[in-house]
Amino acid sequence: MAAPNARRGTIGTHASDASSVATRPGCAMKRLLQAPNLALATLWADQLCAAGFEASVQRAYASGIAGHIPPDQSLPEVWLADEGQFDKAQALLGEWRHAPDRRWACPRCTEIVEGPFEQCWNCGTEMPLR
Repeated sequence: MAAPNARRGTIGTHASDASSVATRPGCAMKRLLQAPNLALATLWADQLCAAGFEASVQRAYASGIAGHIPPDQSLPEVWLADEGQFDKAQALLGEWRHAPDRRWACPRCTEIVEGPFEQCWNCGTEMPLR
């Protein structure tokens, strides 16, 4: 079976996935972060790919052996194919992980909207500019 394409943020669990990307001239893979679960790792890798980074999820299925290895070694990881993009990817991921927390009243229906949302959940009106 063919290995998944790392450019789409898909899960890469085989050693051949990492070595084929890492052997390209001028590119070396670098671990961006260790995620608390596979859902977040996949989400973050997909978001990075949509933003133009070549990212993949490694250790996707290592949680199945968590009792036989240290717990921190069984968590999924998000890796970048090009370590030269590490700082930009880390900054972008930091923005996504720390979205602003707001509280505003919808000017149309007066519903209170809390959190990072920029659109009223009740009527769909955009958040007013301040």
